[in-house]
Amino acid sequence: MDDRDILKRISDLVDEEHRLRSAAQVHESGTEGDRDRLRELEESLDQCWDLLRRRRAARQTHGDPEAQGVRPTSEVERYLQ
Repeated sequence: MDDRDILKRISDLVDEEHRLRSAAQVHESGTEGDRDRLRELEESLDQCWDLLRRRRAARQTHGDPEAQGVRPTSEVERYLQ
């Protein structure tokens, strides 16, 4: 997966997130399934952004961006913002 693929994945996830949030606003609340999916989307977005940042950092330090892999959600979600 290269950076363009990751950015495309991020774009797709954001589009789906916006659709779910818009639908929830229209109906004044989402279903439990929608809330679960939103949580999954947020976690996937965090993983994608983490991977993209680490690939860029590897490239800047003359490392191998292809050596970077997706970190588990449990690890990415513990980061402080």
